[in-house]
Amino acid sequence: MKTLCESLAVILMKEFIRLFGGYKIDWKKIFFVGAIMTASCVMLQMFILNDPLDMWFLSLPVAIPSDKPLNSSLSLNKTSTEARVKRLQIISGAPIVSPNPPIDLNLSVPIMPVAALVPPRGKSRRRRKDSKVDNMSKVVPPPPPPRRTVPSRMQKFIWSLTPKEALVYAKKEVEHAPAVMEDDPDLYAPIFRNISVFKRSYELMELILKVYIYRDGARPIFHQPHLRGIYASEGWFMKLMEENRQFVTRDPEMAHLFYLPYSMRQLGMALYVPNSHNLKPLSIFLRDYTNTIAAKYPFWNRTHGSDHFLVACHDWGPYTLTAHEELTKNTIKALCNADTSEGIFVARKDVSLPETTIRTPRKPLRNVGGFRVSQRPLLAFFAGNMHGRVRPTLLKHWQDKHEDMKIYGPLPLRVSRKMSYVQHMKSSKFCICPMGYEVNSPRIIESIYYECVPVIIADNFPPPLSDVLDWSKFSVAVAEKDIPKLREILVAIPMRRYLTMQINVKMVQKHFLWNPRPIRYDLFHMILHSIWSSRLNQIQIPES
Repeated sequence: MKTLCESLAVILMKEFIRLFGGYKIDWKKIFFVGAIMTASCVMLQMFILNDPLDMWFLSLPVAIPSDKPLNSSLSLNKTSTEARVKRLQIISGAPIVSPNPPIDLNLSVPIMPVAALVPPRGKSRRRRKDSKVDNMSKVVPPPPPPRRTVPSRMQKFIWSLTPKEALVYAKKEVEHAPAVMEDDPDLYAPIFRNISVFKRSYELMELILKVYIYRDGARPIFHQPHLRGIYASEGWFMKLMEENRQFVTRDPEMAHLFYLPYSMRQLGMALYVPNSHNLKPLSIFLRDYTNTIAAKYPFWNRTHGSDHFLVACHDWGPYTLTAHEELTKNTIKALCNADTSEGIFVARKDVSLPETTIRTPRKPLRNVGGFRVSQRPLLAFFAGNMHGRVRPTLLKHWQDKHEDMKIYGPLPLRVSRKMSYVQHMKSSKFCICPMGYEVNSPRIIESIYYECVPVIIADNFPPPLSDVLDWSKFSVAVAEKDIPKLREILVAIPMRRYLTMQINVKMVQKHFLWNPRPIRYDLFHMILHSIWSSRLNQIQIPES
């Protein structure tokens, strides 16, 4: 074989000598000879060398079915496998898979299930042509990261449990969550109340949680998310929840939670009579819908609605529930208007939903990011309409009082021509977030988007996702009565503490982002986790 290769090389060299000697080139012959040499070299490697081509295949990620033990899914020849692995070790960065790994794997080992590699074959839903804003079918989001899988024994154990037994198991695991000993690159411990409890609870949610979505209800009030404006949170959650395949189940008997998929904003647009100040028709509509669900299915009456949840970001969200007692008191309510003084929102049971202003649904992460601290000359900034009781008081004490405190009503045109609203937030150390008619404000999340430390002025308001996030680490809370002392409070914060808070704002930002395809720990998953955590809090562990 070696002699053949040498002979072919000599023939090729003679052709090049003819070229330099002034002879014409027989290109067909050169091509023929080159093809023979290539084939000969390949044959030489296959017959003489010991599996050299397998190194390329072993350097690729290995897809392993998540529902089978690894030692049964890899049937490799022991001798040839060991030889290949030894040769593969000289390639830096190439993943190596042992032919007989232990069954008890750690949850943190990223192994891609085969199902994740196969594109779904479901029929695409038709989109309404009359809503260009809500049409996201043309968005091409980035591919989701590979899901982490668990050992098959754990999966089989979870599948063997009834939904109630699975919740009891999860509650016990969360109460005895092991301390997180190593830093998780996806989580920043200082911004959490208890990173160990959150991490264990989140892992169990990924492993266990199944949500059933009621199909009852007609558009546009049901199943039609609105994705633009300050009330976009409820629309984005609905969109991503109904598209989800990991958590959604079509079998209600397997569900741990039941989702009422209505849009509070669409409900108001459909039924509210402008300037009537009458929300009773909206309340009656939701009462009748709930009664229909309870009469048609056994699931509501089984728990009186305590395992059902709704997501409403409109200011009217809490007030439209009052016509139905169980809907008001028992359901898990994710509300932007999370006012604990009105008796509808209940802390630890309900979820404080963030108000996220989405101006461009096709690019929900547009303009996210801010300037470094040295490029923030302003101490504080606020601009907005004079809604409610707090904002007029803020302007009374601080408008045009200090050069480094830009406190306006609506941002004047002469000012916005020089520096836009977003540029003001990116140029300020603190962004003032006073309540309007209701306690929540979209400026809180806008501040986080633009890496400005939020200053929240709203009594009786638990900040969004405060069940897991420690807002004292990345925001300032000012009581309404202390508005006259606002500058004194901000100036008294040491620079070292401010720098820490500003870093924490950057680190918490990822937990408040809407992604066209959800990723771990983003806003969709954080809201769902808070709902899951609220459900676990209802579970009573038997004494036995």
